[in-house]
Amino acid sequence: MEVPVYNIQGQQVASISIDEKSLGGDVNPALVKQAYVRYHTHTRQGSSKTKNRHEVEGSTRKLYKQKGTGNARHGDRKANLFKGGGHGHSKKRVREDWRLDMPKKMRRKANRNALLAKLVDSEVRVIDGWAGIKEPRTAAFRDFLGALKVDNTALVALPMDFEKARVAMLSARNIDEVELARVDQMNAFNLLNNRYLVIAREDLEAWLKGPTSQTGKEAKVNPLGRVSGEKSEAPVRGPGSKSKLAKKKAEVK
Repeated sequence: MEVPVYNIQGQQVASISIDEKSLGGDVNPALVKQAYVRYHTHTRQGSSKTKNRHEVEGSTRKLYKQKGTGNARHGDRKANLFKGGGHGHSKKRVREDWRLDMPKKMRRKANRNALLAKLVDSEVRVIDGWAGIKEPRTAAFRDFLGALKVDNTALVALPMDFEKARVAMLSARNIDEVELARVDQMNAFNLLNNRYLVIAREDLEAWLKGPTSQTGKEAKVNPLGRVSGEKSEAPVRGPGSKSKLAKKKAEVK
């Protein structure tokens, strides 16, 4: 798949070749939806709370006398059937866990599949770099999006280097239709929440070849993105192995 590369003025200057098979080959709606629901669910705090009749502010005076009025028996007006009263079964701010589980390889496949769906619909705008934006100006960034024919909501994927992303971030943060995210935080949720994706060529190539590209056994055997020198070795457990406590006891004897 050939994807055009634009400059800041919206003119096509090159193209980039992307292998559709590396993104899943075909769009898998069920997988993308499962990842979307998971990311959406994880935005919930699970700490909602409402007030009962004892916590609502107001007078505790009895509304009217107990007998003789023909009305139902009531105490104060903070009961749940009155306007402004408390909730009958109030929420108690218990930290509820709404998280859904999804394997890492499936999440990565879903994220790459969501990008494939954007590419198929021609909703990805690849630019040659952010160096063309010299100073932080919101109006200039709007003109830049207009030159790219971005007429709806857009996810702007910024470089991981803050110095490279600073001017673009300051220029776009006041635009309501624009969502900013670091390129390594790009996922199926924010991709599908916006119509367009604006990303630099080098950032897209790094994302395609980075840790998200490992959707098989390599993700566990030889994961990308691991800090140099960091190697987790599983403890040896077998018939001939001894724990540290057993070794210490043997040395004492």
